[in-house]
Amino acid sequence: MEISCNCIKTVYRRFVGVKDSKRVKYHSDLLTTGLGDLEIENRKAEEWASQLQCWSLYLLNCFACKGRSLNLICNKHFLKELCGMWGGLANCASPGGIGCIRTLCDFKAGRESLANSKEVMEILCNTSRSSDDWQYMAIDCLLLLLKDTDTRYIVIHTAASSLADLVELRSLKERKKVGEAITQALLQDYHKIKYGDLKLSSQDAERALKETWDLMVERRKREELMSEEELKERKDLVGMLKQEGNKKFWSGQIEKAVTTYTKALDLCPLKMRKERIVLYSNRGQSYLLLHNAEAVISDTTRALCLSSTASPHRKSLWRRAQAYDMKGLAKESLMDCLMFIHGRMKAEKTKHAKIPYFAARMIHKQMNATWLFSTVAKSKNKDEAGVEKPRGVEHGEDLCQVTEEIKERNAPDGSFTEGKRISRSRKDRSRQERTLLVAMTAELAARSVELPCKSEK
Repeated sequence: MEISCNCIKTVYRRFVGVKDSKRVKYHSDLLTTGLGDLEIENRKAEEWASQLQCWSLYLLNCFACKGRSLNLICNKHFLKELCGMWGGLANCASPGGIGCIRTLCDFKAGRESLANSKEVMEILCNTSRSSDDWQYMAIDCLLLLLKDTDTRYIVIHTAASSLADLVELRSLKERKKVGEAITQALLQDYHKIKYGDLKLSSQDAERALKETWDLMVERRKREELMSEEELKERKDLVGMLKQEGNKKFWSGQIEKAVTTYTKALDLCPLKMRKERIVLYSNRGQSYLLLHNAEAVISDTTRALCLSSTASPHRKSLWRRAQAYDMKGLAKESLMDCLMFIHGRMKAEKTKHAKIPYFAARMIHKQMNATWLFSTVAKSKNKDEAGVEKPRGVEHGEDLCQVTEEIKERNAPDGSFTEGKRISRSRKDRSRQERTLLVAMTAELAARSVELPCKSEK
């Protein structure tokens, strides 16, 4: 447990975070067999640290499989650390911390400890609605916690909203009818809630269960009794509403577009999967412009569940990646970005398929954020810096001094003489002022100087 928690910190502080000249030569030669440069040393050190952590987790998983030392493994602090452990892109075959959590779910003591850990529940819900290879493990964990009567009402407040987005998932990896299993687990005792015998403390959880009941039970029954003519009428009406929603979206009426897409989804028959994919994805894009990240994740996840796992809906992947980025969930955003690019390159069917700049930029950002040593590097920099200084402006440096410095440096040659501006005409003077204003704004933004508000002047 100590090795899995501290190995990454140790490798960074004793090797990766050390200057090249101060590194122990034996360590460098051991990693690169004496033939590598600084870049290879760092890459090998990252792989070594990741493998060391994965091996430690594998050993702990062996103990957990036998039901041994569960009281130690289920330590609250260790479970919190376990959530952030993953094999990374270098060890993508390792389930990391999620694999150990899945094993703990097979034991009652493990389920009780996991259910009472807020961090574990958050990571399970996020992973269950992501493109992670271990998505099915997260779903299994949530289902096992819901089926246990002792943990069901502890986790249902957190898990209901996430799992409700997955009820139409047909298959995942080699598993069939995943959505049906999720529906059964969620609606296990819904009749008690429906008839007032049971009250949940979370209104969001009750709303999610009601939506699941209406979608998977009531609506299915109603549509089975519909005639072909009525289904055709609904199909035509849905097409008109979709076009209306698109017009409102492009005219900037985003909230009205959301309302129109919602009406179309309520009328759209469940059999029209392609139309519902587009409607969910379009509504997700609208929520994205309204900065409602959770609603974007919900709608795009529903769209991806309706699409096939072999060729997921690419626009929904990209929109969900942006939403996860808004929430600061770098790993989930990175996985969706990679799936988006993979699907795009697969669709183009060319050897030299181009990666869009916006996707490459997002991947670069999330790769830096999910770097194995990113957390340790940040903490080390904070320790060395002590009190964090304002970027670009040293202590005691006044905003006026910075502004004057930018004025003098960006002004044309000869335009300043003893602090006075020399201009031949009013037109030249206004042009100079505009140029100077643009230069000052850009540099102040780069220096991250906080300009005073009007109320502070």
